[in-house]
Amino acid sequence: MSEPGTRPRWGLDDAELAAYPTVYRTDLLAGRVALISGGGTGLGRAMAYLFARLGAQVMICGRRQEKLDETAAGIRAHLDREIASRAMTIRDPEAVAALIDETWSRFGSLDILVNNGGGQFPQAAIDFSVKGWNAVIDTNLNGTWYMMQQAARHWRDAGRGGSIVNIVADIWRGMPGIAHTCAARAGVVFATRSLAVEWAPLEIRVNCIAPGTIATPGLEVYPEEASRDFHRANPMLHCGDAMDIAEAAVYLATSSGKFITGECLTVDGGQQLWGEVWPHGRPAWFETP
Repeated sequence: MSEPGTRPRWGLDDAELAAYPTVYRTDLLAGRVALISGGGTGLGRAMAYLFARLGAQVMICGRRQEKLDETAAGIRAHLDREIASRAMTIRDPEAVAALIDETWSRFGSLDILVNNGGGQFPQAAIDFSVKGWNAVIDTNLNGTWYMMQQAARHWRDAGRGGSIVNIVADIWRGMPGIAHTCAARAGVVFATRSLAVEWAPLEIRVNCIAPGTIATPGLEVYPEEASRDFHRANPMLHCGDAMDIAEAAVYLATSSGKFITGECLTVDGGQQLWGEVWPHGRPAWFETP
């Protein structure tokens, strides 16, 4: 955390990501191929670092090539590893198909898909525009679906299985202030449960991770009056960090999770049990008298 009275610095820098202690052995993912959407920033960047540290061949995607390049350059400088990247939008099913094709063409396979790409903005739901609502639903729900379907089709056609990890959100008590993403993430959770059964004969496992309040630069989009209380969202009274989610993704994606499918692992410091989050700021109605 930053000094009292100043806005916090959210997240780990590249040097911290590269050196962060991990419970996993360094060759755990040797010979495996992982595709991580939203890999240029925040949780996606942390996962790219960890998967590369553990020996995986990594492809990242996102909308901004400069952010992807920054992640790749950091991994090269700190880990002496090369990763691949492609700028695209997961909202476009044709772009998704091209991304999955490129991953297979470049690496010869795909073992792990992490659907981390997404986003939202804080706003009172009554003021959502049609465009704003559709943008969040299209990215977080439809984009995740396009990625899952294309990966599954490749695995089916190759006669082999794979593992999908969808990054969602801590939706269990609703998310006032970001209702659009709550709707989208709930859709992903229940699509995951359905696909886990449908795709079990294909040896495809599908799971979710629901992060609580995690300290990444993505928190900077929220008003300061909201973000200064984020650490109070759970009974542990602090935010998680990006490596909490990265290590959870490795757990679900690899042999440690081989008997887990259709599950949503909540990593939130107990937020689903106790605490409250107001991404758009707490309305006066809910202030303690």
